[in-house]
Amino acid sequence: MSVTAQSRIAEVTASDLPLHCPTPQTPVWSMHPRVFLDVAKAGEMLCPYCGTLYVYKGAPVKGH
Repeated sequence: MSVTAQSRIAEVTASDLPLHCPTPQTPVWSMHPRVFLDVAKAGEMLCPYCGTLYVYKGAPVKGH
């Protein structure tokens, strides 16, 4: 996962799924309740707590 700090956009791949925010790389000071985001199906999702935009850059997920 790559994150652009200024714009709070995170690109995710299939290895990052299932995706939840905050991620394990999130600093402790910016934690909020965990929310799972179905970014693979929608293509991009906005976290309702912190406003980070997650953009899926992987291959389509099969079997769900």
